[in-house]
Amino acid sequence: MGRARTIARRTFLIGSVAVLGGVAFGTYMVKRPHDNPLANGLEEGEATFNPYVKITPEQITLIAPHTDSGQGVTSMQAALIAEELDLEFGQFEVSFGQPSPAYYNTALAEEAVPFASFDDSFMAETMRDVAGAVVKVIGVMATGGSSSVPDQYEKLRMAGAVARETLKRAAAEQSGIPVEQLTTANAAVQLSDGSALKYTDLAGVAAGIEPVSDVALRDPSKWRLIGKPMMRSDIVAKSTGTLKYGIDLEVEGMVHAAIRVNPRQGGAMNGYDSSTAEAMRGVQKVVPVTNGVAVIADNTWRAFQAANAIELDWAPAPYPAEMEGHWDAAASSFTEKRLDAEWRTDGDVEASLGNGDTITAEYRVPYVAHAPLEPISAIVRVDEGGAEIWVGHQLQRFAQQKVAAIAGCEPEQVIFHNQFVGGSFGHRLEFENITLATEIAAQIKGTPVKLTFSREDDFAHDFPRQIGMSRSRGSVKDGKVDAWALDIATVSSSASQTARLGQPQPGADAQIPAGAWNMPYAIPNLRVRAYKVPELAPTSSWRSVGASSGGFFAEGFLDELILAAGADPMEERIRLCNNDIHRRVLGAAADMSNWGSDLGENRGRGVAMVESFGVPVAEVVEVTMTDRGIRIDKVFIAVDVGKIIDPVNFDNLVKGGVIWGLGHAMNCEITYSDGMAQQTNYHAHEAMRLYQCPEIEVRGLENAPQIRGIGEPPVPPAAPALANAIFAATGQRLREMPFNKFIDFV
Repeated sequence: MGRARTIARRTFLIGSVAVLGGVAFGTYMVKRPHDNPLANGLEEGEATFNPYVKITPEQITLIAPHTDSGQGVTSMQAALIAEELDLEFGQFEVSFGQPSPAYYNTALAEEAVPFASFDDSFMAETMRDVAGAVVKVIGVMATGGSSSVPDQYEKLRMAGAVARETLKRAAAEQSGIPVEQLTTANAAVQLSDGSALKYTDLAGVAAGIEPVSDVALRDPSKWRLIGKPMMRSDIVAKSTGTLKYGIDLEVEGMVHAAIRVNPRQGGAMNGYDSSTAEAMRGVQKVVPVTNGVAVIADNTWRAFQAANAIELDWAPAPYPAEMEGHWDAAASSFTEKRLDAEWRTDGDVEASLGNGDTITAEYRVPYVAHAPLEPISAIVRVDEGGAEIWVGHQLQRFAQQKVAAIAGCEPEQVIFHNQFVGGSFGHRLEFENITLATEIAAQIKGTPVKLTFSREDDFAHDFPRQIGMSRSRGSVKDGKVDAWALDIATVSSSASQTARLGQPQPGADAQIPAGAWNMPYAIPNLRVRAYKVPELAPTSSWRSVGASSGGFFAEGFLDELILAAGADPMEERIRLCNNDIHRRVLGAAADMSNWGSDLGENRGRGVAMVESFGVPVAEVVEVTMTDRGIRIDKVFIAVDVGKIIDPVNFDNLVKGGVIWGLGHAMNCEITYSDGMAQQTNYHAHEAMRLYQCPEIEVRGLENAPQIRGIGEPPVPPAAPALANAIFAATGQRLREMPFNKFIDFV
């Protein structure tokens, strides 16, 4: 991995400069904790021990700063604190809290460095430490990249333990009983005489005690919650339709707004005629916004109707108007000038490919929409010297900055109310709803404005998954995979996204070859190169980001090489596996699916293993070729996340990821014509239907040394496993998504 090491050295120097030059106090700044945001405005008798726990005489409040977009992270965060603090669900309230650098996400460092998860070399570990230090000092608060669990696993347990031991000390002061004789249970300190002091009754005393810092986490054998089946704290409300999402919120005195913004992303507005709209019932005002106009009305429906009545003259798109131009840009990017990085170089690829017959193939992945069930919305009020916002978002501090820049105030003057999110898949990492709502609110100061995107608006102004393609050349020798040159060219969704954040994209984009360069296979001669396609339609992070395309490129062509060698797809992958963790994952998938057994006529079985966000996932898909098309019968999926927090939620997230990955591989793409996305709603971007859903069996392993998240990793292997199964059943090799362009599904 010579090139990867070159990238690593360069990144190390950049990171060192950031830590040692940008932060002149060095180690002091890295080790110094951020201020506790809960300490602001504490009243007499209220106690806080760290940024995650606040206790008053009335209630216990736990802070869950990671945004809940349906993955159950609010409940998970609360459970980690409750485990150490001896709380039961129902004995505390959960708050999203206010944005603060104290809620920095340490797990982001794992994806910020160019090393495979199984690389524990000195350089890799040093780079991770440097990246983690930068994240902490800057105070990067973010939800994404399946990072919530690894970020919070130790932090929140420690927060609970600190609160527990401090409350015991408060009880010792109040009761006179030595702290060594005290225990905790059921939100109370248990005294040696059999009585108990509730945490809420100890808040006043605890407020005057310096939090105990020398604490020990409990041995896993004593866990009550972690690793046990739990009912998520949001399940009842979601099941009864009583949970409020951002789109459900109402604020006193608010008005409603709808927008008409150039559907050619980034294109300007030449002019408009709003006379008809201004005369419609309920319309209060039509105001200009960036690249468009907004209607302010007394309800959402009237705002929508009036917005549609405006005549607009749009400027052209700043990217190719038709899809042919997009694909041409990708195809022409396999050049030295556009080489972003050579991520892996094992053996001598060119010499090996010249020694025998070469197998070649080109794979393609399209743009794909995020399309969460809840369309984006936001409520913003702009006042003199500040602003307030109600929205569900994954980058709260960046959102504050965006609002502040428009409202003309400091980010600290923006009060942020985070909300439950009805799906994101990366969509809530963007800011269009927030910035447009703020632009509108700034024109009617003092009045809260609720901006709601219609489903069609949501599709038109989405920043989809990156478009890209791969070109592979490979050869086999003595019944084994021997050589492979894998070239990948995609637009950089990372660069596109960070540009909208006003941030640079330093160095090579690791997401272009994600899921491919880090494949855990010891192929004797292997080279992976990434080429950066110039910016086309703006793109963004989509569930599993680059691995959703890189995994398809890698595992699809690997299957072709294995079959060309006359080897078994599962056995050869296991033989090639370069570490025991991944090998066990493949072995579990083989065992679950009874790999090698006879499926019968017109049936096929395919396998793929992709690592994303440090999580190895192996999926086996079984299909039947019916007289009406392909039926997906069963999926077997093995995953190793190091430690499973909640087996029930884990099972649900894995199955949901499989369904998401399969459905989009089967049916979904975004195409552009006249510079506009042609797909406007779910009828044209159809996920897997209920009748198409296969039986799914999940096995979670806990062999990996580090805990990982599971929201995204089940997605990347789904497409190649399905394509490989279809080939096994029909002999038809699918190298481009969506598959329904070439084959029917039933």
